[in-house]
Amino acid sequence: MPAQPARQPLREPRAPSVHELPPFRYEGLTVEVRAAVLRGDDGVWRGRLHFLGGTDGPDVDRSTAEIFCAASEADLWQSVRGLGVHHLRDLYRSLL
Repeated sequence: MPAQPARQPLREPRAPSVHELPPFRYEGLTVEVRAAVLRGDDGVWRGRLHFLGGTDGPDVDRSTAEIFCAASEADLWQSVRGLGVHHLRDLYRSLL
């Protein structure tokens, strides 16, 4: 019988898939929005939003926690697409 290794091999960290969403205007400036989604080891889909630009300059990236969680990728995207511009603007303002 072959011996079992004492250590588990390290798993490769999964890189999230990043998708562009429509930008919005805040205080006269354009803020780009990206959604980063990934499927965790537990099979659950999670996502966060990244806001680029705005009041602190074009290269500043602010991101939410993993505020999206769903059993399937389709369910997660339904939640993301359900956000209106006013929701995105409020999420961005909460990070300032």
